[in-house]
Amino acid sequence: MQSRKGANLCFRLCASGIGKLTGQSVAREGMRGVEASPMLIDQIKARMFQAIKAKATVEKEILRVAMGEITTEAARPGRLGTDEETLAILRKLVKSNEETLASTTEADKRAVLQQEIEILNTFLPASLKPEEILAALAPVFEQIKAAGNDGQATGIAMKQLKSTGAIVNGKDVGAAIKELRKA
Repeated sequence: MQSRKGANLCFRLCASGIGKLTGQSVAREGMRGVEASPMLIDQIKARMFQAIKAKATVEKEILRVAMGEITTEAARPGRLGTDEETLAILRKLVKSNEETLASTTEADKRAVLQQEIEILNTFLPASLKPEEILAALAPVFEQIKAAGNDGQATGIAMKQLKSTGAIVNGKDVGAAIKELRKA
């Protein structure tokens, strides 16, 4: 017999397109990955519906793309549709838009891409700024300086940053490594 809580979870996940869980699979999963606060996908979906009502075309379209990517990824075997997976997809979309922005010269396309990046970034946690990265790398400064090459130095830096739980942009870490190795 399935609990009411499990049935509500199944309905929520299936209705949001995250997964096709049956009552039995929800019971088997033991409510794993379910948090008390609303899931990120629910926040994205709510904002998408607000954008539709407000007729905000750019916001509506980028959030639809994000929802499509998230639901496709969550449907793959072994995926649960967690917030971590959602954040990874959002980061991938931001990176893709940044790459396109770098290669586009048309002003109107650049403006749309920049707006899409700003919208997606509202769902991502803030990453450390380059000066904050330098401060976080102070304990391993000598190891970074002594590393054989930039790749090894980056490995040491990333290990240190991950151990502190820091969220960083790879380009910023690379710039910080080069600056540290110059000193």
